[in-house]
Amino acid sequence: MDLTIIYSCITSLLIGLLIGYPLILLMRKFKAKQEILSYVDNHKSKSGTPTIGGLIFIVPTIIAAIAFAYDVEIVLISVGVMVAYGIVGVLDDIIKITHKENQGLKAYQKIIAQSGIAAIVSAYSYINTSVRGGLVLPFTDITVDIGWWIIPLVFVMFIAVSNAVNLLDGLDGLATSVSSVIFVVLGIMTAIMAAASYYIGDTMQGRSMTGLAIFCFAVFGGLLAFLCYNGFPAKIFMGDTGSLALGGAMASVLAFSGQILIVFMLGIMLIVTCLSVIMQVIYFKITKGKRIWLMSPLHHHYQYKGWHENKIVIMYTVITILMGLLSIISVVRGVYV
Repeated sequence: MDLTIIYSCITSLLIGLLIGYPLILLMRKFKAKQEILSYVDNHKSKSGTPTIGGLIFIVPTIIAAIAFAYDVEIVLISVGVMVAYGIVGVLDDIIKITHKENQGLKAYQKIIAQSGIAAIVSAYSYINTSVRGGLVLPFTDITVDIGWWIIPLVFVMFIAVSNAVNLLDGLDGLATSVSSVIFVVLGIMTAIMAAASYYIGDTMQGRSMTGLAIFCFAVFGGLLAFLCYNGFPAKIFMGDTGSLALGGAMASVLAFSGQILIVFMLGIMLIVTCLSVIMQVIYFKITKGKRIWLMSPLHHHYQYKGWHENKIVIMYTVITILMGLLSIISVVRGVYV
């Protein structure tokens, strides 16, 4: 394994730990505090916790990824996407802070912003010669060329993943822990793909996949640092700043590695979270007021059932780890079969 992958993780971790506490103090000074939704009565005690904490892992990721993979185009694009989604999140968080309520950007405003970024990246996914139309089938060595259909597929994935991470960010350390597992798995997967590419003499693809591995481990290092401040009880929340940035970064790696379909395994808890909300809304409208869950997303349902936050976080994380191991096996089989 290229040692720069490890260096990027350590660098990001150290920078995140270094800026974490000063950022918390800064957010407190400027009264950048999270307002809790009125109907989430279990979280009333968390009202006033500093937000925009996503900067604790966004800034280190930018520094580490660029420092160790500044000459890899796909990495620079991934960093740019992460920052772009993070900016949308910052605007959302600032509006919430300014108005002292939990409603930031209008839903349509957020979707328009997300869609604009997704459209650009989708087009890039088709134009880029190392990605163009390639869709890896899990557990096989088959890459299906779907041509321009990659554009709408990547577009939908970006919207889905970024909003899924946003929905998952509802308990202390939940989105952070699950995302940490996802990024370390994506890092291992792309490192394996890089090694295989170098082995067959495809240096360009090898550099691209190594760059993505560096990026993934940079995000992972930053998330580990953030978890030190975001674990129960959280001293700071990532806010939409962090959740949207994570979703954008995650979708970028999936798209540029050609491993889009792996999201159905690796991102199982993201899918479950989204489905729980969709099912709740549809059932509520059809039955005119009845609910499937005590509250959605699903993690709040378990909380209302009396589960401690830490227990829910552990359950989600363990399931993601298991799906992550399957995802790694999928890539190994695809590369070495």
